[in-house]
Amino acid sequence: MRRLALALMLPAIAKAGSMNFQPAQSAIAHEITNLHTLLMWVILVIFLLVFGVMFYAILKHRKSLGHAAKPFHENTTVEILWTIIPALILIGMAWPAARVVIAQKDTRDSEITIKATGYQWFWGYKYLDHGVDFKSRLSTDRKQIDEYQGKGSAKGEHYLLEVDEPLVVPVGKKIRILTTSNDVIHSWAMPAFGVKQDAIPGFIRDTWFKAENTGTFRGQCSELCGKDHGFMPIVVKVVTEKEFQDWVGKKQAEAKAAQDDPNKKWTKDELIARGRSVYEINCVACHKADGKGAGPYPSLAGSKIATGPIAGHLGIVLNGKNAMPTWNALSDTEIAAVITYERNSFGNTVGDALFPADVKAARK
Repeated sequence: MRRLALALMLPAIAKAGSMNFQPAQSAIAHEITNLHTLLMWVILVIFLLVFGVMFYAILKHRKSLGHAAKPFHENTTVEILWTIIPALILIGMAWPAARVVIAQKDTRDSEITIKATGYQWFWGYKYLDHGVDFKSRLSTDRKQIDEYQGKGSAKGEHYLLEVDEPLVVPVGKKIRILTTSNDVIHSWAMPAFGVKQDAIPGFIRDTWFKAENTGTFRGQCSELCGKDHGFMPIVVKVVTEKEFQDWVGKKQAEAKAAQDDPNKKWTKDELIARGRSVYEINCVACHKADGKGAGPYPSLAGSKIATGPIAGHLGIVLNGKNAMPTWNALSDTEIAAVITYERNSFGNTVGDALFPADVKAARK
């Protein structure tokens, strides 16, 4: 009876906002919410009817009232009914569900296309129509993550749901998201927009949304993708069309200013300095700031890879090995810089350097 009372209370609790979906911000999200509510009521009615009949039969025909159990065999009419009725119920539930699923996959007439690539453990976004490309990483302070028994810092309002670079889209525009992965299966999920699409290595899959209101909306990778799975948030900032165009112009200017000169002659010291920043952005989560590694990720300090032949070191970065994903999405300069940094840091004193031209040649 306590469970039944809880089931009857669920709609009221959900209305209060403590047990429900995120507020819907797209047409698809509204349809999903309505479908969920409809199916929950269907389930509740079936639950009440089935258990109502069962408890009535148990209470009214119990032995203490003088009833005796009677043997009986199959009843064709009953068997037909309990086959047809559930089938009709399933068809009735499947029809609206199929309509929503088909609508989720209809990416035709999209106005902006964005490629979302999952990495362990962050997202890379490429605006295919605007030439904007950036990585979006968790920005929660490490002191909040390490908070335990009074140590570290108190957890913030958006703990593990904040990034350094959010995905920015205009309100009222149909946004097509192409998902793929650099390493393992991830999943791009934004509940407020009714979106959840797996990102699978070697495949391109798509989904879409059209935000109804401006604001900042938060989601997470919803596929168990490794030890830092919980540190892979998704943040979408919905802005006006003018704000979006201003943002695109700013990002394009930043990309142009940061672009490496392909004709630049790098020195070893310049590569080491550049490599430090590349390492801190892309490698520190697994190999740690001191290069000593964590879990399945080996130490770089004194390792055979970081102190052995430089061609082998480059091959690991470009092609990956075991838990180490491929990093061929980095530019030639970034790969050359980070390898040079790793071979001349953490106590490693190899003294050699890798140059962008060497990386470019190795990719062929």
